[in-house]
Amino acid sequence: MNFEHIPVLRDECIAALNIDPAGTYADLTVGGAGHALKIAERLKTGRLFCFDKDADAVAAATERLKACGNVTVIQSDFVDMKARLAEYGVTEINGALMDIGVSSHQLDTPSRGFSYNSDAPLDMRMSGEGIGAREIINTYSAEELAKIFREYGEEAFAWQIAKNIVRAREEAPIETTLELAEIIARSVPAKARRNKNPAKRVFQAVRIAVNDELGRLSTGIDEAAGLLAPKGRLAIITFHSLEARTVRQKFGSLTSGCTCPPDFPVCVCGKTPLFRYVTKKPIEPSAEEIESNRRSKSAKLFALEKID
Repeated sequence: MNFEHIPVLRDECIAALNIDPAGTYADLTVGGAGHALKIAERLKTGRLFCFDKDADAVAAATERLKACGNVTVIQSDFVDMKARLAEYGVTEINGALMDIGVSSHQLDTPSRGFSYNSDAPLDMRMSGEGIGAREIINTYSAEELAKIFREYGEEAFAWQIAKNIVRAREEAPIETTLELAEIIARSVPAKARRNKNPAKRVFQAVRIAVNDELGRLSTGIDEAAGLLAPKGRLAIITFHSLEARTVRQKFGSLTSGCTCPPDFPVCVCGKTPLFRYVTKKPIEPSAEEIESNRRSKSAKLFALEKID
């Protein structure tokens, strides 16, 4: 299987994790194993557990990591990391990496239904399980669709697109990616079509809804933070503003101690922070990396450490 994967901010991630050669680590979105290979290279007596719910990614990562005797690849959603790691007797880790969003392989494989540039059945399920894009597009009300497009795609023409989708499916179900892309294109002004493909925001929104990406990210951060040993680190790469906002909010909560109301003159709760920022300001790709990998342009790396 040709699973192309160019790891984004690879060296920056390795530096942020501050890897202990004897530590236990988790790559929670292993994909094509680009980051995992570098983590495994730094380990001597340590262990690396790799997660992905995409069967294609698991197969590719298993093949690429087979020479690393200290690596275990697990097909599982990262929200289940605590239970899955417990199966291996692991209750504490020294670091975790999350590379959020859709992979290049998923985008570039037309049959997965993620791309608006190729004709394929509407799907967008990362795991291949559960409700897909076809069900959402053909069964949700105009109000529900518009809310998804606004909240997850920040789409200015959400209502018009939603109404036209409902109108179109009254004639026949919307089955393919290009059918949906054509409806979207007809629903926005010509100026919006000139700036960039008008389907981009809607496809992003539907994909996020199908895979509950923001909800899973929030839960995953809580799970990973709860597993970290003292001085353990969590590094997260985001690719759009909604992911970045979720990480900022969760990290802000984890690194704040006092929970007293803002109008209290002094702290009375006595709570202190459990985590500190490794990167108060997110790390972004260099101009050289963006030039060699255009998909890295919007990437941001966040990291925090559990206070000893």
